[in-house]
Parts: sequence; C-alpha cells; structure tokens
Amino acid sequence: MNDTSARIVAAGAVTMAVAYSITGWGWILVPLTYGFIARVASGPRFSPLGLLATKVITPRLTAINHRILPGPPKRFAQAIGAVFSITASVLFLADFTVASRIVTAALAGPALLEAALGFCVGCKMFSGLIRLGVIPESVCAECSDITTRLRAQEIAKSSQ
Repeated sequence: MNDTSARIVAAGAVTMAVAYSITGWGWILVPLTYGFIARVASGPRFSPLGLLATKVITPRLTAINHRILPGPPKRFAQAIGAVFSITASVLFLADFTVASRIVTAALAGPALLEAALGFCVGCKMFSGLIRLGVIPESVCAECSDITTRLRAQEIAKSSQ
C-alpha cells in the first residue's frame, strides 16, 4: 500500500469528520461511512476518496519518495474507522446528534495523526495484537519481513 495515498485518504477523512463534528450536517456521514466500508471491503476500488488519492493525486506527486507499506495493518485501521463512522451514523439516525458528533471528532484524531505525521494508530494496534498473539503473524508476513516491502519499493522506483 502506498503511504502517500493512505495519508491523502486520511486527510479527506479528517476533513469530513471535522466538518460533520462542527456543522452537524448528517449528509456528510454518508460519504465518510461509505468510504470506510468500501476501503475495508475492497481497498480503494469502490471508494471515491481512495480512487482520487490513488489514481489522480498520488501519481502527480512525482517529487515525493513514495513508501510502500503492508496492507493488512492499514486495512485494520480502516476497519476501526468504519466502526466509528457506522456508530456515528447510527447515533445520528437515532437522534443522538451530540454523541454522534463526539464519536466523529474522536475518529478525526487518529486520522489527523496519519495524514499529518504518517503515524497510524490502527497499525500500531495491529502490531500489538500480533505481539499478543491475537492476530496470527501469518496474517501479515510483510509486517515481520521488511525485505518484501523493500523489494516492492525497488520495483516501484524502477517502473517510474
């Protein structure tokens, strides 16, 4: 997974989460929630924000050295975002708008860390769950073997 694209998607999620948290406009939860669900289910393929990041913005950022990261931790982080955005949507529909806005604001924090600093809270949680044995190491062989990632980066560089 391209770290640049992940950070761009996170910036979009921050924008939507903050916009909803401030305004309370429920329609913002639709693309926010749909995007997280789509990215968990199939990566960027059906996510408008994911497609914008991977097909339009990232390819135009030629001056940046794009890092390739393992996908499973990022997918896990997206799943956490999906849980938060679904929870916020259900709370909104149940007319608990203040609670919905608080949940969405809580989602914005880790997404901001990803977008601004490249620090993935969900990825750190994923790593901790592997160390605890909750998630088997076989789920993400890339996570424990950096040489796979380095080879992928070299291939990506040579194809540019």
